[in-house]
Amino acid sequence: MAVSHADELAVQRQRVAQLEADLDIAGKRDRLGELEELAAEPGLWDDPDRARRVTTELSRVENELKRFDRLANRIDDLEVLEQLAQEEDDAGSADEVTTGLKELSAELDRLEVVTMLSGEHDSSDAIVSVHAGEGGVDAMDWAHMLQRMYLRWAESRGYEAEVYDQSWGEEAGLKSTTFEVRGPDAYGWLSVEHGVHRLVRISPFDSQARRQTSFALVDVVPVLPEVEEDVQVPDEDIRVDVYRSSGPGGQSVNTTDSAVRITHLPTGIVVSCQNEKSQHQNKAVALRVLKVKLAELERQKRDDELEELRGGAQNVGFGSQIRSYVQHPYQMVKDLRSDYETGKVTQVLDGELDELMEAELRRRVRETAEQE
Repeated sequence: MAVSHADELAVQRQRVAQLEADLDIAGKRDRLGELEELAAEPGLWDDPDRARRVTTELSRVENELKRFDRLANRIDDLEVLEQLAQEEDDAGSADEVTTGLKELSAELDRLEVVTMLSGEHDSSDAIVSVHAGEGGVDAMDWAHMLQRMYLRWAESRGYEAEVYDQSWGEEAGLKSTTFEVRGPDAYGWLSVEHGVHRLVRISPFDSQARRQTSFALVDVVPVLPEVEEDVQVPDEDIRVDVYRSSGPGGQSVNTTDSAVRITHLPTGIVVSCQNEKSQHQNKAVALRVLKVKLAELERQKRDDELEELRGGAQNVGFGSQIRSYVQHPYQMVKDLRSDYETGKVTQVLDGELDELMEAELRRRVRETAEQE
């Protein structure tokens, strides 16, 4: 007699039903109809900002529904295949059910994580800044590696990413960089990356090939649609500096002084942009990034969570890291909050971050549940 999977199929069916409720699939289907009507309006693009919000939400809801529907159809197919395996005593079909259940369970695990992204701004786009910390040239190289890791991660998820500013080191790497990641729940995912990241390796910049420990700070803030209207930045509160954009090793990117650096005098926040074609465009982008950072600062103050959310980030060195990446004397990435670890250092640095992110999201949910 072929092996029965009835009990496990019932468990997975229940998980699908719970997800349908948690994700409010019925509400999303109603919302999809509303968004399709809005997207079909002849004058939609008369207001480009509103049009982008509508089309972005439409794409997100469509993708969420398609993903859920694939799972629901998959459980239906497996139940039919299970019935066939039992009626025909077909071991081959039973093996297909076994394989299918493993794949379905893994996909449900991933989709259940999405239900954890229910914070106030989790669905927003994100602005990410990476700053080199202790470690000299190695730390600047580490900041560059982190930028690449996040850009590769964004690409793998189909997210858009735009680099606004890169301050290159004299010898190698980046002193700092700022970029925006746009996509469904971008901030929710990337918010777990906020903090100090530590790298241990044999330094490629040390002639004696000694082991070096380097640090970099990753700062993540949400992009809120209402920020540009709600956050006012008086001219007297900012200093605008114009300079020539530069690439690695000090090479000039533009032949004109078009890069813009804005310093917010009351808070000391500094933002820069050098990737746009004109000084005017660079200033507009830098001002937008500044408003996003100011909005996040105010939100943190309002919620009395500044120290907790920033995690004491002023100390970018020993004892302050959230995650360690070790390339020597062994291979390991370990998140010090969730205790999740993996030996796939190369893959993680190539952007395979989902398992690390999911582990921290699950830890946060457990911690919240324990506090309630």
